[in-house]
Amino acid sequence: MSVHTRTRRTRFTKKRIAISRSKRKKRSIPWREAAKDEISKYTEVGLMVRGSRLKAELTQKQLAEKLNTTDAKVLPHHISEMEYGKRPISKKMAHKLAEVLDVNYKVFL
Repeated sequence: MSVHTRTRRTRFTKKRIAISRSKRKKRSIPWREAAKDEISKYTEVGLMVRGSRLKAELTQKQLAEKLNTTDAKVLPHHISEMEYGKRPISKKMAHKLAEVLDVNYKVFL
C-alpha cells in the first residue's frame, strides 16, 4: 500500500505564484481607459444610460414608453439624445431612469 503524501510548496513555487499574481494585476486597466472610444462617442453618462438600457434588454422606444407619465412625455429620440450627450439628464429624470432600469440614480448625474 502506498500512502498519499501532500507536497509542500517550495520557495521556488511560492516565488512563481507571486510573479504570476503580479502579472495579473498589470493586465487589468481602468474601465474608463478600456471604454475611451465609446465614451468619446456617447459621453460617460450616456454610456451609463445605454449600458443600463441594454442590460434591461429594452429598446429606446420601450424605455421611453416606460418613462412616460402624466406630468412629462418622453420620446424615443430624447433617449437617444441622452445617450449621445446632447440632452442633459435632470435629477428628476435620473430618478425615473433609475426606477425603470433598477440602478442607483447617481450613476446618471
